[in-house]
Amino acid sequence: MSATRSADVRTAIEGCHVEDATPVSLDAETIPSTARPDLAELKRQLDADDLVPARIVVSACFDEDCSFATQEEADRVREYVRAAKYLGAGTVTVEFDGVSDEGKVRPALAAVAERARREGVAFDVDGPLSLDA
Repeated sequence: MSATRSADVRTAIEGCHVEDATPVSLDAETIPSTARPDLAELKRQLDADDLVPARIVVSACFDEDCSFATQEEADRVREYVRAAKYLGAGTVTVEFDGVSDEGKVRPALAAVAERARREGVAFDVDGPLSLDA
C-alpha cells in the first residue's frame, strides 16, 4: 500500500504547474487573530498580493515552572497549527529561549506536534530542547 501512495505522490508532483506566487513566512504576532473570519480575510489579502503562506513562526515562552502556564502556552501554539492548516501554510515553527521544566514542556510540545502531524502541517522546534529525545 505504501508503494501505491508513493506512486500517487509522484503523479501529483509530476502534474504540478508553476505559479507566480511568493512564499512567505508569517510571524504569529502579525496575525491579527486566529478566528476563522480573520484568517479568511488574511488569506484573501495574501492571495491578492500573490503571496503564499509557507510557514508560521510562533515565539513562545516556557520559562514558568507551572503546568497551567505551560499548557496555556502549548494551547496558544496549537491555535497557530490550526491557523496554518486553514491558511495552507506547510510548517509551524515554535521558537523559544528557555525552559523551566523540560518534563512539562516536552510532552506539551509533543502533543502539539502530534496535532500538527494529524492536520498535515510540519512542526519544527527551535529552542533548547528537541522532541526527539
